[in-house]
Amino acid sequence: MSSSEHSSPVAVITGASSGIGAAAARSLYPAGYRVALLARRLDRITSLADELGDGAIAIEADVTDRDGLVAAAERVKAELGGADVLINNAGVMLLGPFSADQRDDYRNMIQVNLMGAITTTEVFLDQLKDGGGDIVNLSSVAGRTARSGNGVYAATKWGINGWSESLRQELLPDVRVTLIEPGVVDTELPTHITHEGTREGVQKMYDAATVKPEEVAEIITFALTRPRHLVINEILLRPADQLG
Repeated sequence: MSSSEHSSPVAVITGASSGIGAAAARSLYPAGYRVALLARRLDRITSLADELGDGAIAIEADVTDRDGLVAAAERVKAELGGADVLINNAGVMLLGPFSADQRDDYRNMIQVNLMGAITTTEVFLDQLKDGGGDIVNLSSVAGRTARSGNGVYAATKWGINGWSESLRQELLPDVRVTLIEPGVVDTELPTHITHEGTREGVQKMYDAATVKPEEVAEIITFALTRPRHLVINEILLRPADQLG
């Protein structure tokens, strides 16, 4: 591993300020991982790093800013010895009807959900290849099933799915690639929706049935802690009463 001089591997987590990202940090740290917490909200990840303790660092970073990601990778290398795991978790879900009124939301989703994961991986890839590593890409049930009102969001997640499969083939056996496709998870995502009618409808669905971020984090930790000769390539999960 790239941090072989240390006793524990290093996991870089994007979108670590809340939801699945923060939960993944809290799950991986007691499992023996050091963690680099990347997010735009520095106050939140600083508090989380302080909560976790030694071996946890907070790095303010925006996945749409490649220069910022390069600086983050340099810090991970200098302070932790390099990344062994990259969890591409940063994302936004700006659902709404397809119209010119939503065009800024569409571009934001493509830049964060798809290009953000691709750029972060490109920046950290050399560290991950240094002795063998893992990439975990957070997709969605929407990467399998498109619905009215989620077209561009689904497009970003379908894109993540296709890219992940190609990456899996290209990087094996040196770097393992795992794709996680959650259904409804209890996170902040619905609160960011700008289209009021859509936001209200989505919130009702979230109120009815959700998986906890900690439950997704447990699955991520399980996949990462399998023996190196075994890779869990794809995990689809939903609340038990979520139909689609």
